Amino acid sequence: MAIKLEMLRCFAAVAQRGNLSEAADHLGRTPSAVSMMLKQFEEHLGAPLFETERKSKLTGLGQHIFEQALQTVNHFDGTVDEMLSYARSESGSVRIAAVPSVAASILPEVIKTFARARPRVFIDLRDMDSLAVTRELTRGRVDIGLASFANDSGELLVEPFLSDPFGLVCPPDHPLAERGAPVDWSDLQGLDFLANGTCFQITVPEFKPILDGSRMMVRNNTSLFSLVRAGVGVTLLPELTMRGVSDLRFLPLADENARRRVGILRAARAVPSPAVLAFLEELRDLRLKLQES
Repeated sequence: MAIKLEMLRCFAAVAQRGNLSEAADHLGRTPSAVSMMLKQFEEHLGAPLFETERKSKLTGLGQHIFEQALQTVNHFDGTVDEMLSYARSESGSVRIAAVPSVAASILPEVIKTFARARPRVFIDLRDMDSLAVTRELTRGRVDIGLASFANDSGELLVEPFLSDPFGLVCPPDHPLAERGAPVDWSDLQGLDFLANGTCFQITVPEFKPILDGSRMMVRNNTSLFSLVRAGVGVTLLPELTMRGVSDLRFLPLADENARRRVGILRAARAVPSPAVLAFLEELRDLRLKLQES
């Protein structure tokens, strides 16, 4: 007969409490059942674990085994707790890559709610442009991406998340800002246009000559805003990007087809953990709220 975990559990409980009755109450078993388990354990070892039938004092063998038995039981219980916690999405990790505007303006409330419900889950949030998000996903470095999507290779699973309009970003004293009307594509002709990474998501034909005519590409929004403030040029950005930027003007475009579409992205071959699945549900709940607002 092999030594069973329950033998170690019964022995450790009796050794800690010094009598069968208290140990049986702790284990939720009858004293006779605990006594029988101890007898089987001693028979397997070929030597007694307690000096008397009252189980109040350990033999030399009992003293030698006690710490090992206690450690084994505690380790097993801890391992089971961790497995159950992971399966219930109460532990683990969630790695997220998002475009900066979404990371800064949308995710904080989602993460706040998620972290309160699951304080043992580790969250790794990285902000980067859409191309970098898809690259990190396909390389298995993140679990969830929030980015504009144009990947048709089958490597990614994509769910629509949100859509926001592009608008002209300019200084408050720019003539178009003072005019106060929606901006037409023709209004951008002849202006010093600062291209940025999100511009390539605008597929409206009228915008192509404006983008092709740009003499400057700026990929970092902090630098882009500084150049606009300095009067170097104007640019187009999604509306969410402008949250928190109060010293520049965001002018809506007359063409409502110029919109950025952000998706929830996952690697097609990845098997999401329970924690990742739980975070995805939080994002889907937020998507419904955004659609209703």
